[in-house]
Amino acid sequence: MKLPALSLALALLAGPVVAVADELEDAIQSLRDASAKKDIDEIKKLVGVIHPMTCQLIAEPAPQDADEKKVWQEHIAYAKNADSYVESVLAGAALGTAPAVTVDLVTTLEGLNPKSKYLDEIYGTYLLALNKTGGVAKIPTVAEKALGNFPENEDLLLYMLDTSMSRKQTDRALGYANRLVATLNKHPKPEGISAADWERKRTAALSRGYWTAGVISAEKGVWMTADKDLRAALPLIQGNNAMLGPALYYLGISNYQLGKMTLNKAKVLEAAKFSEQAMAIEGPHDEQARHNALVMRKEAATMR
Repeated sequence: MKLPALSLALALLAGPVVAVADELEDAIQSLRDASAKKDIDEIKKLVGVIHPMTCQLIAEPAPQDADEKKVWQEHIAYAKNADSYVESVLAGAALGTAPAVTVDLVTTLEGLNPKSKYLDEIYGTYLLALNKTGGVAKIPTVAEKALGNFPENEDLLLYMLDTSMSRKQTDRALGYANRLVATLNKHPKPEGISAADWERKRTAALSRGYWTAGVISAEKGVWMTADKDLRAALPLIQGNNAMLGPALYYLGISNYQLGKMTLNKAKVLEAAKFSEQAMAIEGPHDEQARHNALVMRKEAATMR
């Protein structure tokens, strides 16, 4: 990030502000050098120097004179640009380093600005680093708080979905699943990630979202929603029998119930087919799926 050259304009301001601005320019250049060398200790030291300076500049009251006010606005913009640059350096340094360093740098960034756009880009890395450094117990609190600032962050939503499922908080899990699906269906590929890597990540998260929403909806007896979400999940979970078996099982039940409600023989037969596919996959539902398929075909035979 290139900071504007405002030394001349800043010279028109009051003495203390000029001194701070001069020191800030020097500190920013030192931060550039430390960032290029990946000197983590120096980066943290300089961040601790720069941020108080930008705060001091931003806190300067607006002058009454129009010309002075224009200069004041420029030095406010300069200070904000400096803050943004500091945030970008912390986020960049947090990537590709030891997990403990990642945790330290991201925590520092959160302390400077919990709404920094750079946090939105690295929360997935941060959660993994917390997990590797023994901070597992902290992750749900960190993720839930971060979602308050970044409600459409797919990494945070996926983590909270899985956490809610593991705690058997089905209503919360359903909410996170629906939010995750909505987010992934409108988000473009982020910068800095290849199309292939993004598609793999998107498919994994989207399949989890659709599958969770479909299974929970089926367990709640919301048959149409379950049918829609589980059908969307099917092409994404092929080869994953742990997800495919339950998806087919609940598709069988949902379509059977829908077929009965609408007196739709074709729907009941489709339910039987789903159940037969489910019984072929070893798991917790295979025997019940076998029984369901027999009942469904028997009932379909009595329908017109």
